Amino acid sequence: MKVLVTGGAGYVGSVFSHVVVEAGHDVTILDNLTTGNRSAVPEGATFIEGDVKDRIDSVLAEGNFDAVLHFAARSLVGESVEKPDEYWHDNFVTTLALLDAMRAHGVGNLVFSSTAATYGEPEQVPITEDMPTSPTNAYGATKLAIDYAITSYAKAFGLAATSLRYFNVAGAYGQVGENREVETHLIPLVLQVALGHRDKIMIFGDDWPTHDGTPVRDYIHIRDLADAHLLAMESNSPGQHRIFNLGSGDGYSVRQVIDVCREVTGHPIPAEVAPRRAGDPAVLIASSEKAKQELGWNPTRTDLRTIVQDAWAFTKNLGDAAHSASRVR
Repeated sequence: MKVLVTGGAGYVGSVFSHVVVEAGHDVTILDNLTTGNRSAVPEGATFIEGDVKDRIDSVLAEGNFDAVLHFAARSLVGESVEKPDEYWHDNFVTTLALLDAMRAHGVGNLVFSSTAATYGEPEQVPITEDMPTSPTNAYGATKLAIDYAITSYAKAFGLAATSLRYFNVAGAYGQVGENREVETHLIPLVLQVALGHRDKIMIFGDDWPTHDGTPVRDYIHIRDLADAHLLAMESNSPGQHRIFNLGSGDGYSVRQVIDVCREVTGHPIPAEVAPRRAGDPAVLIASSEKAKQELGWNPTRTDLRTIVQDAWAFTKNLGDAAHSASRVR
């Protein structure tokens, strides 16, 4: 298949791009490099630098594509609360332009990168796809609105589509991993302490109703996530919009994550307790049974140690490369 990957130089998009190239597909990546890295683009993929909203019509008009994997988005929860206008324009309005361009140029296969933030604060766990959606921030709201739009386009125009709602994505795939200027995810933040880039890691509340008082989250390995996208792309059906949760089905507390990072890195990793953050739920765990049954998805890297080991190997190599570059200068 000839595949267009929007946001394919970012963390999730670049790992998928590597996997889909390895699977033998013809891949083109469209990314404005605002948060992505040119070095993450796999060999064998065609790269186009630009914004989706500005370039999507011309790219699809010239490309004769079979499928689009849409990862390009703004995704910082806190920023989305402060700048909702930018999130609605860059996420929702841009995706409408993508859907219209796909329809205009006869591209009928879409996999959309969605999020567990569409559920808001769940009343129970594990979270299944039929639970109420009530996002608590603009980021989650834009993603949910896009899901509604995709459903409408599938019914009216025969679009074949799947939305994948991720929980906490982590780990690395070889030389591709989390490498952002603004980092908000727990595991890379903890590993930055081990590298000496931070003095300590903050624990936001130790009085939550969990086994050790710290919030519990579901972590999914980036390679398992990429596999789910490939399965979705290859099994989409015209006129149908499927929605799947993607997680490991297991929960690990903040303290457990820090402890595993200490074991893997051999670093003491100082931690300090701070007040709870408003809006943080105590427990977020996904049910991925639907994806396993209907997609045939079989995550094999669900152990937290495996996730941290892969993330540490990437982070340490990144730190060593930066140190070597500074010495050269």
